[in-house]
Amino acid sequence: MSRLRIAGATKRFEGPDGPLTVFEGLDLTVEDGEFVTLMGPSGCGKTTLLNAVAGILELDAGTVEFDGRPVVPGELPIGYVFQDPRLLEWRTVGENIAFALEAADVDPDEHDRRIQTWLDRVGLGDERDSYPKQLSGGMRQRVGLARALAIGPELLLMDEPFSSLDEVTARTARRDLLELWEETGTSVLFVTHDVAEAVVLSDRVLLMNEAGVIFEELVVPHERPREFDAPAIHETQAELTRTFFEAVE
Repeated sequence: MSRLRIAGATKRFEGPDGPLTVFEGLDLTVEDGEFVTLMGPSGCGKTTLLNAVAGILELDAGTVEFDGRPVVPGELPIGYVFQDPRLLEWRTVGENIAFALEAADVDPDEHDRRIQTWLDRVGLGDERDSYPKQLSGGMRQRVGLARALAIGPELLLMDEPFSSLDEVTARTARRDLLELWEETGTSVLFVTHDVAEAVVLSDRVLLMNEAGVIFEELVVPHERPREFDAPAIHETQAELTRTFFEAVE
């Protein structure tokens, strides 16, 4: 049984000229502990799909199941790391994480330990009493990751979390993410436009077209750890890029 199973997912929004279908009849699975990445052009429905899995949006048709049970908003511990960390500027780093723990109904007696544990794990153990405006972009994104993991998620959703970072900072963040993922064994559904990032991070890469159709799946053939500059990684990047552009031309 797949850990996450999306079947027949359909989502429409009302537009000025009538209903706009984002995706229709979409199927997707993520296995236990698997790292799956969605790639596709802007506007194809990747973020909409993540929001539906998280319970932020309701599907017009289809089902989202986790371990064979329908996903009910608030019942499944889902961590969500956004492109913008969305930290509360008037709260300290520790208070931002505490807010997520409260929302997830984590035992208050656990809060202090979890906050410090996850800040330590992302290298920000000394920033607990800092405010977001005092942090760099990379540090803010690490707070967002700590906040998502502190609730003990069974599924981690990540929406282009490193796209706003410079490449040096992003590479460090990706390395840290992989270490935490391997340590926790959490299932991950990740969105990116970065082909190299997809190949280095993922077990599988799913390609979506402008119509919101998943038209190709690539099982990444390389053992971990993977290096961005390895020739074999570049070959797979090139293959993935060719597949995508041949489909959309």
